[in-house]
Amino acid sequence: MKVYQTNEIKNIALLGNDGSGKTTLTEALLYESGIIKRRGRITAKNTVSDYFPVEQEYGYSVFSTVFHVEWNGKKLNVIDCPGSDDFVGAAMTALNVTDTAILLLNGQYGPEVGTQNHFRYTEKLGKPVIFLVNQLDHEKCDYDMVLEQLKSAYGSKVVPVQYPLATGPNFNSLIDVLLMKKYSWGPEGGAPTIEDVPAEEMDKATELHKALVEAAAEHDESLMEKFFEQESLTEDEMREGIRKGLASRGMFPVFCVCAGKDMGVRRLMEFLGNVVPFVDEMPPIHNTRGEVVKPDPNGPTSLYFFKTAVEPHIGDVQYFKVMSGKVHEGEDFTNADRGSKERIAQIYACAGANRIKVEEMVAGDIGCTVKLKDVHTGNTLNGKGTENRFNFVKYPNSKYSRAIKPVNEADTEKMMVILNRMREEDPTWVVEQSKELRQTIVHGQGEFHLRTLKWRLENNEKLQIKFEEPRIPYRETITKAARADYRHKKQSGGAGQFGEVHLIVEPYYEGMPVPDTYKFGAQEFKINVKGTEEVPLEWGGKLVFINSIVGGSIDARFLPAILKGIMARMEQGPLTGSYARDVRVIIYDGKMHPVDSNEISFMLAGRNAFSEAFKNAGPKILEPIYDVEVFVPSDRMGDVMGDLQGRRAMIMGMSSEAGYEKLIAKVPLKEMSSYSTALSSLTGGRASFIMKFASYELVPSDVQDKLVKEFEAKQTEE
Repeated sequence: MKVYQTNEIKNIALLGNDGSGKTTLTEALLYESGIIKRRGRITAKNTVSDYFPVEQEYGYSVFSTVFHVEWNGKKLNVIDCPGSDDFVGAAMTALNVTDTAILLLNGQYGPEVGTQNHFRYTEKLGKPVIFLVNQLDHEKCDYDMVLEQLKSAYGSKVVPVQYPLATGPNFNSLIDVLLMKKYSWGPEGGAPTIEDVPAEEMDKATELHKALVEAAAEHDESLMEKFFEQESLTEDEMREGIRKGLASRGMFPVFCVCAGKDMGVRRLMEFLGNVVPFVDEMPPIHNTRGEVVKPDPNGPTSLYFFKTAVEPHIGDVQYFKVMSGKVHEGEDFTNADRGSKERIAQIYACAGANRIKVEEMVAGDIGCTVKLKDVHTGNTLNGKGTENRFNFVKYPNSKYSRAIKPVNEADTEKMMVILNRMREEDPTWVVEQSKELRQTIVHGQGEFHLRTLKWRLENNEKLQIKFEEPRIPYRETITKAARADYRHKKQSGGAGQFGEVHLIVEPYYEGMPVPDTYKFGAQEFKINVKGTEEVPLEWGGKLVFINSIVGGSIDARFLPAILKGIMARMEQGPLTGSYARDVRVIIYDGKMHPVDSNEISFMLAGRNAFSEAFKNAGPKILEPIYDVEVFVPSDRMGDVMGDLQGRRAMIMGMSSEAGYEKLIAKVPLKEMSSYSTALSSLTGGRASFIMKFASYELVPSDVQDKLVKEFEAKQTEE
């Protein structure tokens, strides 16, 4: 295989909703370019993509597949991404290391929720988009309707380059308005017959051609001038204009294929090879220091590792993009993230489960290697003379969490090792060993995401596990001031223990003043602040500790012990055993013994005085509230809103966005436990949502009563 130069390489992400036909299109692209000799079928489980057992079990993609095709002296690296939003991590990674996105549409459904999500990611990253309408042979396909939906969702930038003469089982020809030619195929697809546009289609084709010429001219001043003078452009000028329009997201061309019958695929590859921007025509990446790193083949070498796949009989297969310079077999590198040395023994061009050995790759190219010692997803390897690091891939927040444990407790350590290894393959799996909840929590993008994890643990690793509802990280706080004192006294033989602490607790908010006096019943307590210590709590909020001891009734050396005792109680609130937060404690008096007082005595006295005061200070439970955005088709809006209100949600607003309605709400985490499943069921899988932590808020009193009773019952059992 020849060594392709930076100006001969194009990197493309293949995106689309589940069922849009990405795996089938991949087979057709590989077949047309000669990488494979016959096209595989999903039903026969012999495709280049979807070659992992879990994918063959479920019948659709779980991992992205990296492959390349060679076409007319160009190398097109393509990353075929899973369609389900549960596996969004693969799409995010692919978009970050490629330069153009193909958004594949199922001709019978048009733009779906997956299309909308993926388009939003391309928008965020500023990537060019080509819409590709597939399955034109389906009896329910209506191309004109699909085009209309695309235009209403994404505006006048949507410009058709092709349109089919007929859709449904008889589909076998289309008009290409860029070349002004008719393409038709025999039953087996493949090489088309190319003819002039038939007379009866000429008016429609000419009109669409003019619209395309105008769109192409719009992004280049000299082309615009020529267009005004002559009202036409040459084929090469149109390509140049489209390339610039694509790169600036000024136009979204629409193409047609029937991947299952290999119709239109060859023409698509021509367009990709001729028109899609090259690696060096896109904005360059910045390293972590904010410096521009150009894809310069003559620059120092940096490789960014964006994906790890664990394959049977091989182990880790590491996928990289050459960010700058060149990489050769047998070269030594330094891992910028881990400080270790690595030798790249072999370099491969990717073709799914197959790999083609090459001796060299240059800036902008994508390849893979095996048997590295200590390289993880997201690491950078540098050659001599450079110290680049990259962290440009940002993953979305988790949406679905489950507590996980092995059926056999003895397998806990083994499970953790496997989970951490699997996270290398999919960084959107987040594994958390929660000291607070006393559970191991796996966070993912949805129920199917976690079901896949379970399937792989049980089938590939032969490790039986079970999922449980994760506990909710409640917090406890107080709503009014209270006072308490406690004497710890213990005498046993020799030296005894003695410590007495008098304190006041009250709710704390940032910047609140300290009163001069507090009144409890008929008693008044004067406060004289000698020292203040603010303790930011790991779990959020603060503990403010004030020393107001007058006349040396407690020696200053015992104050840290009192604080330690209070902190121990803050870690286990009296209502549900949850962390306490946002409390101010004023130590105003106490007693000590010249012989028997020690740190442990004051630690216990402080802890017990605090506990008693906390219980009398109107203790309340706080629950985590999340900001939730739901993207829902308008015909399902009422159902989704009703369901959210049943989850104690507060609806904050609504808006329309690209053919979908957007609902914004604040929802307690407790109510979001199985939301992804419920939402999918309510909308037939056509809605999606994102959520992120917002704040802690007081739970309603009926919910608090229920939580306290549950906690007390559990304490009795134990």
